[in-house]
Amino acid sequence: MTLQTAGIHHITAFAGDPQANVDFYAGVLGLRLVKKTINFDAPDVYHLYFGSEQGDPGTIITFFPFPGARRGRIGGGQVGFTTYVIPVGAMDFWIERLKGFGMSFTRSERFGERYIQFKDNEGLQLELVEREQGPAATWSFGGVPADKAVKGFGGAVLYSVNPERTAYALEHVLGMERIGEFNGFVRFRASGELGNLIDLPMAAAPWGAGGAGTVHHIAWRAADFEQHELWRTQVSGSGFQPTPVVDRQYFNAVYFREEGGILFEIATDPPGFAVDEAAETLGGKLMLPAWFEERRAELENNLLPITVREVGGRTGDGV
Repeated sequence: MTLQTAGIHHITAFAGDPQANVDFYAGVLGLRLVKKTINFDAPDVYHLYFGSEQGDPGTIITFFPFPGARRGRIGGGQVGFTTYVIPVGAMDFWIERLKGFGMSFTRSERFGERYIQFKDNEGLQLELVEREQGPAATWSFGGVPADKAVKGFGGAVLYSVNPERTAYALEHVLGMERIGEFNGFVRFRASGELGNLIDLPMAAAPWGAGGAGTVHHIAWRAADFEQHELWRTQVSGSGFQPTPVVDRQYFNAVYFREEGGILFEIATDPPGFAVDEAAETLGGKLMLPAWFEERRAELENNLLPITVREVGGRTGDGV
């Protein structure tokens, strides 16, 4: 039987200034910084995780902020828009909030849903949509009350250089259901309540270029470690070449690139972000895996200090 993912586990992107990144995702969007750690493959760079109060799968956007990084170009082989879901009736609050920060946005409609689309301080493309589905947020910060707060991912718009092959991977490798077509988009649905709707433009996109303001990869959920091994077998049996299982401390990961150029990851729901610090203090301290602890002083000295703070006006580039 083909495995079926519940949807998006997390999305990982590149950024530049780490403080501006925190100011936008915590200060403007009101997300919680749930983990402050390092890029395990490039330990002189932060790896920052923002999401729900407990960092639930389906809510987490993560960043590698490289100070002075060049801007990327959004295009094929990337996530085009990261979709956030907000409570029904919250759109007016968010429109006024974006206006209050001097941010421009556009309105869009797909599959009978209305979206507002805007960019973060680096140019990463985001959108908000109202939906009943998904648990209500419990985190409140920076003037965003919990009853208006982002609940998590609604899904994503994928930009593919070969949409037919990306559609195949979504449906026949990840087990999503193809549920509709609208104005050149095909929509796929996963079984979860968050991060479960993927919209794929069927016109091939020109290749993008990695850099600040672009997505590095999108990760899909595996329920547990046992299922994760089955996922790796399924990916391999579908003709892809998945990596070995990689321990990312808060989840295990397997990576493969689908034929439309997008880097996919399969990530386990457990163990989660409270594995190395208390749930009530998530994100408060630089957390390092055991194999980097002996270098803590050196690594902390190389990283720019960051603070989660309320922002009352224009902050960083474009906020």
